[in-house]
Amino acid sequence: MADTASGPSSRERGWYRGDCHVHSVHSDGELTPDQLTAGARSAGLDFLATTEHNTAEAHGSWEHSDLLVILGEEVTTRTGHWLALGLPPGQVVDWRYGVGDGAVEGQLAEVRRAGGLCVAAHPHAPYPSGTFMYPYEGFDAVEVWNGPWDSDMPWQADNDAALAEWGCGLAADVRRGRWRPAMGNSDTHLAGQIGIPHTVVRADELTAGAVLAGIRAGRSWIAASAAVELSFRAFAGGHSAGIGDRLRTGGEKAVCGVDVRGVPSGTVSFHTETGTAHRAALPAGGSGTVEWRTSGEEAGFVRVEVRTADGGMAALSNPVVMA
Repeated sequence: MADTASGPSSRERGWYRGDCHVHSVHSDGELTPDQLTAGARSAGLDFLATTEHNTAEAHGSWEHSDLLVILGEEVTTRTGHWLALGLPPGQVVDWRYGVGDGAVEGQLAEVRRAGGLCVAAHPHAPYPSGTFMYPYEGFDAVEVWNGPWDSDMPWQADNDAALAEWGCGLAADVRRGRWRPAMGNSDTHLAGQIGIPHTVVRADELTAGAVLAGIRAGRSWIAASAAVELSFRAFAGGHSAGIGDRLRTGGEKAVCGVDVRGVPSGTVSFHTETGTAHRAALPAGGSGTVEWRTSGEEAGFVRVEVRTADGGMAALSNPVVMA
């Protein structure tokens, strides 16, 4: 993979927190790269992606960052925005087209040739050009959770719409053997927004290539903040699988277990192709373990949501696929 990142890396396998949709003064944000780096560290992040609108101007501004910075772009077209993540330094992806021009496929292919990732951004954003009109089939992932913008609410109606749309398509995609992972990003433009939300990725190492591979494979979950922790695994017939993995049940019942911390009086729910399959309350202290049983015949996949006491989202996972 080409040089698509700035800053340090780690050779340790683990779960890494990062925000892959961030704007600075190099497009329409109000913060400098140094301020964004400091904000990301304060928010408990391990990496971020620089995604200015239709420019690579910020790519050379992160050499002295103590954070892994993945180079990218928010490709702002007439009929929807998408994130090109993992670009070589200085590469600009063309944005001068709409859904009827037949041009997006060539741009997606160009990003993939460079080893990059293509993400449909904020599909139901309520402003001109923000609503995503392209088919998801050409994209590697969907940003189902976008940040608060100028609101103090981290979860809004457009995110509900994006999550519902992605969740409805997941059943057919899993059965076809190729499903698109969900991710969440802040879309930071202002101070105090970075990391709300962010994606937590299981990667073989903290490098751009490994992080993007983890996102592409769906080995990730989305958190409202670093105060929220989630662990989700499924077990059957002596086998186990985590988020983004496939569990071979051998026809036996599967036990799905979730550990949550940081969501006082919240609600954990399990979701399959039949909809919401099980709910359980978390204690006032915010930490708890919830188990639920199913089988490969009953559920082609299981994913998890964790809601706050007022109904907002605290965390959501990509699925464990049942076989």
